Amino acid sequence: MSAPAHPSHPLSFGNFRAYLLGRLASVLAQYGMMIVLGWQAYNIARESMSPSGAAAQLGLIGLAQFVPLFFLTPVTGWVADHFDRRMIVRLTLTMLTIASGLLAFATYEGWVSLPLLFGIAAIVGIARAFNGPAYSALAPNLVPRDVLPSAIAMSSVAWQAGMIIGPALGGYVFAITSWGAYAMASALFAVAFAGMWMIGPVPQPPRDMSRHPIRQMVDGLTYVRSNRLVLSTITLDLFAVLLAGATALLPVYARDILKVGSTGLGHLAASPAIGAGIVALFFSFRPMKSEVGLKMLAAVIVFGLATILFGSTAFLPRNIAVEVGIGALLLLGAADMVSVYVRQSLIQLHTPDAMRGRVSSLSQLTISASNELGEAESGFLAALVGPVAAVIGGGIGAIVITIIWARLFPELRLARTFDRPDLREADISQEKAP
Repeated sequence: MSAPAHPSHPLSFGNFRAYLLGRLASVLAQYGMMIVLGWQAYNIARESMSPSGAAAQLGLIGLAQFVPLFFLTPVTGWVADHFDRRMIVRLTLTMLTIASGLLAFATYEGWVSLPLLFGIAAIVGIARAFNGPAYSALAPNLVPRDVLPSAIAMSSVAWQAGMIIGPALGGYVFAITSWGAYAMASALFAVAFAGMWMIGPVPQPPRDMSRHPIRQMVDGLTYVRSNRLVLSTITLDLFAVLLAGATALLPVYARDILKVGSTGLGHLAASPAIGAGIVALFFSFRPMKSEVGLKMLAAVIVFGLATILFGSTAFLPRNIAVEVGIGALLLLGAADMVSVYVRQSLIQLHTPDAMRGRVSSLSQLTISASNELGEAESGFLAALVGPVAAVIGGGIGAIVITIIWARLFPELRLARTFDRPDLREADISQEKAP
C-alpha cells in the first residue's frame, strides 16, 4: 500500500502558517515605521533648511540603513546557513521591537531629533542585515519540496504586500497620532516574534567544517556570479529600482508639490499597496506558470513608465494632479509585485538549501541597495536637480536598464517556468539521504 499523500497547499502546514503571519507582520511594521521616520526627518529638517536641504536628509536616512547592511552581508549569509534560522529571526525581531518602542516614546514625549532618527535607522539596518537572509532561507525548510514553489510565491507576496501596505498604514496612523505609528510597528514586531516562537524544529543544512568561514562566505558570491539567471534577476532589480525611487520622495511630493499633508501622504503611500494587493490576490489563485522572464522584463518597464507618470504630476493642474498621481502609484505597485514575485521565486528555486542563506543575503543587499541606497540617491539627486527631475529621470533610467538587461542576459527573457529540473532532483536526493 502506498503512503498517503501529504497536503498540497502550503497553508496546510502549521509551521508555514506561523511563518507567513510573522513575515507579513514584520514587513508591515518595518516599512510602516520607515515611511514615518522619513516624514519626521523631512519635517524636522524643514524647520531650519530649504526643501532641497531637507530632501538630502531623506538621503542620509536611507544611507544610515544601507551602510551597516552592506558591510555585514558576507557575515549574515554565512550565519543563516550555519545557525538556527528561527533563533536569528527572534533576536532581530527583539531589536526591532525595542527600537520602534523607543521612537514611540520619544515622539510622545516630544524629544525626537535628527540624530535619534539616524541612530534608529542604523539599528534597523543592522537588524535587517541578519533578519532578511534567515527569514528567506527558512521558508523552503517548512514544506515538502513539491509544495515549495507555492510556498515561495506566498512568502514573496507577503513580503511585497507588507513592504507596500506598511507605508500606507504608517502614514494613516501618523495622521491620527504621531507616536501611534511607531507603537503600531512595535506591536506588529511583537506579533512576528510570537509567530516565530510557534515554529517547531526545522531541518538545517549540515555545517561545512572543512573549509574556512571566509571561503564559505565567498561561495555565495561565486554561485550568484556563475548562475546567470539568478545574477540577472538580482541585478535588474538593483539598477532599475535604484534609479526609479519615486516612493522615497513621497514626503516631498506630499508637502511641497501636491500639498496634501500627512493625510495625503497616507493616500499616496496606500496607492502602490492597492495595486500590489490586487496582483498578489490574483497570483494566490492563478500562479504564474509560463514566460516568467519576459513577464518580469515587461513589469519593470511598466514600473518605469508609472514612475515617469507620477513625476509628471508636478506639471498638471491641482484638480487632477493628485488623482493622476494615485493612478500612477497604483500601476507602479502592481508592476513591482509582478517583478518581485518572479525574482524571488526564481532565486529560491534555483538555489540549493545549503547556499540559500548566502544567496538570500546577496539578494537582500541588492534589494536594500535599490531601496535604501535608492532613497539616498533620490534624496541627493532631488537636492541637486529637484525632486521632479529626479523622479522622471529615474523612471527613464529604469526602462533603459531593462532594455540593456534583456540583451545582456538572454537567459532571463528565455526563462519559461520557475522550476529547474537538475536542482529539483538534487534536492529530492538530499531529502532521501540518511
